[in-house]
Amino acid sequence: MRELMVLVAYLLGSIPFALLLVKAAGKGDVRQVGSGNVGATNAMRAAGWKVALPVMALDIGKGVAAVLLMRLVTANPEWHAAAGLAAILGHCFPIWLGFAGGKGMATAGGIFLVLAWLPALLAAALWIVLLVLGRRVSLASVLATAAFPAILVLVSSPTPPVVVCAVAAAAVIIWRHRTNLVRLVRGEEPRIGEKHQP
Repeated sequence: MRELMVLVAYLLGSIPFALLLVKAAGKGDVRQVGSGNVGATNAMRAAGWKVALPVMALDIGKGVAAVLLMRLVTANPEWHAAAGLAAILGHCFPIWLGFAGGKGMATAGGIFLVLAWLPALLAAALWIVLLVLGRRVSLASVLATAAFPAILVLVSSPTPPVVVCAVAAAAVIIWRHRTNLVRLVRGEEPRIGEKHQP
């Protein structure tokens, strides 16, 4: 049953809410806009905040649901962490979209709101500060993600599976931002409100 719930977590994570909501708003295929990414930031480029905010909320909800559903099956933190990581992998590599999905930030946020709520909120606050200062979503995301495992260990007493999940999630999310990092180095990464150069 626990193995089945890991699969369920992956499938939950793989629901492409950005694609579905942007299409429902009559704005076409989000993969043909901006970065081509299936996530809230690109949904904002394609259809504005009124669509991007629900996308973000639903992507967070996927992570929350994945862990809570596993908790109904077992109290073992290893399986909670496994379900969380599966949801992130589902979001980033959805089977329905040829394994080309989003970057995992919102879904990871939902997972860690359940697994370690205080570090998750502190990382979210750091993300907001970095976003306000730099006005680049990708830079704020990479820096907050890289800092999260340290925040987790410093302000809480996480179990080893949660630490492993945090490090693995950070690695996946940063890797998914690799093209953004290249553009940042080149000075080509757009700020909020600037046109994205694919």
